[in-house]
Amino acid sequence: MESRAAPGRGQACAAPGCAAASAQRCGGAAMRIGRRAILGTVLAAPALAATDYPTRPVRLVVGYPAGGSTDLVARLLAERLFKAWGQPVTVENRGGAAGTLGADLVAKAAPDGYTLLVGASAEMAIARAVMRAIPYQPEDFAPVALLTEQPFLVLVNAAQPVGSLAELVALARQRPGMLNYASHGTGTANHLLSELLRVETGIAITHIPYRGGGPAMTDLMSGQVQMLLDVIPSALPHLLSGRIRALALCRTTRSATLAGVPTTAEAGFPFLAGSTWSTLVAPARTPEPVLARIGETVQAAVREVLTDAFRERGLEPLGGDAAAARAFIAAEQTKWQRIASRTGVQPE
Repeated sequence: MESRAAPGRGQACAAPGCAAASAQRCGGAAMRIGRRAILGTVLAAPALAATDYPTRPVRLVVGYPAGGSTDLVARLLAERLFKAWGQPVTVENRGGAAGTLGADLVAKAAPDGYTLLVGASAEMAIARAVMRAIPYQPEDFAPVALLTEQPFLVLVNAAQPVGSLAELVALARQRPGMLNYASHGTGTANHLLSELLRVETGIAITHIPYRGGGPAMTDLMSGQVQMLLDVIPSALPHLLSGRIRALALCRTTRSATLAGVPTTAEAGFPFLAGSTWSTLVAPARTPEPVLARIGETVQAAVREVLTDAFRERGLEPLGGDAAAARAFIAAEQTKWQRIASRTGVQPE
């Protein structure tokens, strides 16, 4: 009688009596295929999530009341994101504490890409230099993109007998303690820059803090204060009306919107450089594929539409990716800390 050896592992068995063994082997193969399919699904989940994002409304938090420059940037961006994604993108204004209330809300939000912050220099860079305690840290955010820059203008009431920044400094030296300057509040960017001008030139001028830009601009136009540093979107209507005058732009290159206004570097005061700016950030630990999806959409919107929309409103587009935003914010934090130390502005 001929004996048959049992088939080795991996061999097919053609004998009728080996049907059960064949089934066992097929079952094992099916299990292996099933495991691979499950593993593949798990590994593909982040990519699928990024591809599908967003599947529900997204909110852009702004740490200031409606109507300001940061709010304007957020609303222009929200419109473009809605058109790109087909999902509602709402702007939520959470004003208070120099923008830090809104920033804290986003820092503590779920890291899923559905709550984002259109952050400004105050809460993202300056707060650490001028506030004793803030409820979040830089590492609580994942930068997504740079949006705009709004350099400050040195503004004076039109009745002031000066036509340049050098003439303003000379006037202040002639009248020590008699000129006042307004700010948007103690510890704000325009307060720090104005103090830097005072310290570096040795002039004696008096700080008058206001609760926001509107009241400060009103008193500049009426002559209650003689000087104010403010951004182009806020100043432009009043410059056109002739009620105020721009002496210099606080950066190294001129603005296309006000090409006739010299820079502080051209005026002989290169140290006086600063701006407010806007950037898009998400909560830390937001999945990288989701951050990439948001970043790509924002970059396309800035490149295709928003650059012109920003410039039409006196905003300077920056248009940098996540890496550029991270480096920019870190550099700004260092700069404002240095200015606060130089001017002696103490944390409150």
